[in-house]
Amino acid sequence: MKLIIRILLSTIAVLVAAMLLPGVHADDLKTALLVAIVLGFLNGVLRPILLLLTLPVTVLTLGLFVLVINAAMVLLAARIVPHFTVDGFWWALAFSVVMWAVQGVLMALDGGGERG
Repeated sequence: MKLIIRILLSTIAVLVAAMLLPGVHADDLKTALLVAIVLGFLNGVLRPILLLLTLPVTVLTLGLFVLVINAAMVLLAARIVPHFTVDGFWWALAFSVVMWAVQGVLMALDGGGERG
């Protein structure tokens, strides 16, 4: 049940970020849901590998390189999901930051997902 709630909250975050950012385009609710699922999968599988491989660069940049990895995940999702487009790296970076902020607010409103 927690997974379904997280996916729905992520879908809402994708829709809000796409509405706020003119360089990010998600056609409809179905596309936003697919983007949330693909990003969840990429962040669960590929992101830890990339974080491990880029650990020296991440340490040298005091963690700022993680933002580059997040933007890369968004750009990869844009290539995978039809009808989801991102106009460039900076829009992908902005999308990841806005999505993170919206998800944080939604998770806080949900009680942080801490249900017994």
